[in-house]
Amino acid sequence: MKVLKRVLKWITGLILVLLLLAFLLGFIAYWRSTNDCDRTTAPTSPMKAIVYCDYGLANLKLEDVEKPTPTDDQLLVRVRAASVNPYDWHFVEGTPYVMRAMGVGLRKPKDTHLGVDFAGTVEAVGKNVTQFKSGDEVFGGRGGAFAQYVCPRATRAVALKPANVSFEEAASVNIAGITALQALRDKGKVQPGQKVLVNGASGGVGTFAVQIAKSLGADVTGVCSTRNVDLVKSLGADHVIDYTKEDFTKGAERYDVMLDNVGNHSLSECKGVLTPAGKYVLIGGGGAGDQGFLGGLGKALWAMVFSKFVNQQMGMMMADANHNDLTILADMMQSGKLKPVIDRTYKLEQVPDAIRYVEQGHARGKVVITVE
Repeated sequence: MKVLKRVLKWITGLILVLLLLAFLLGFIAYWRSTNDCDRTTAPTSPMKAIVYCDYGLANLKLEDVEKPTPTDDQLLVRVRAASVNPYDWHFVEGTPYVMRAMGVGLRKPKDTHLGVDFAGTVEAVGKNVTQFKSGDEVFGGRGGAFAQYVCPRATRAVALKPANVSFEEAASVNIAGITALQALRDKGKVQPGQKVLVNGASGGVGTFAVQIAKSLGADVTGVCSTRNVDLVKSLGADHVIDYTKEDFTKGAERYDVMLDNVGNHSLSECKGVLTPAGKYVLIGGGGAGDQGFLGGLGKALWAMVFSKFVNQQMGMMMADANHNDLTILADMMQSGKLKPVIDRTYKLEQVPDAIRYVEQGHARGKVVITVE
């Protein structure tokens, strides 16, 4: 008995020491977390860009920064338009907080540039680039897109812009369009004739999802508020449920695929509207009021566990931006099968207002930044 007590005492002591060490290391890492904002060297070739040295919307500023120079496999793109995503305000606020521990920056953001989606004109190409040339109109995704110039890699998330699509429309496509496409085609494996439910059908991903699901031959039901019913119908939805008047989880209809952009119902409720072999696909990291340490990722983790005990497939997906899928979306826009929906446009210096609006969670389609 004395030996057992001694062993337990040593184990308890070791755990306390390890916890204390972890706390000290975390404390040191937190205060050493910094960025390059303290560097005061004036740019030799300046351009305007949105930067943030500390977390929070109040810290976003339009400043002169060094204009990027393309490497051998990159393009120099003059940005004509960019768009805002929930992805952006997650980085601005540093939430859910697990993001900071995963490398975004514990105390301050490591990468001080913001924005991803862009559309613009190629001004120069690296010596190894053969698929693009100066003067091409392109769109895609690249970090730091809230700026006058970006340098995407030619083989990554960049594609030629269709001639019948404006820069503003093209700039809205990258994250939202690819997310909708991959969620339905790859995760949901939607087949012609299947019934698809899009919860949050009037948002950025939702407006693309309704149209893409229709192009895949599905019977589409969109869920939205009263003011967006006509919009969702105009996108091709076969049925529209006004969530202010009807709870889709209490209806008799069953769906082969449910794309959930909102996460405002429990997993058991969502399971209840699926067919026996149905698929539930959760999108996004939760709303601005649903953050904390894990935020919406908590529900995604629970969905992975929940899925082990039911027949239906339930889980979350993260988009993989790439040239091939951007080209598919470009072809769909060229043929008229896909039409981006733009709610509002802001100027580059108004990015904080644009992100604040997206944070409210009521945008119809996408919010776009025009860059002059």
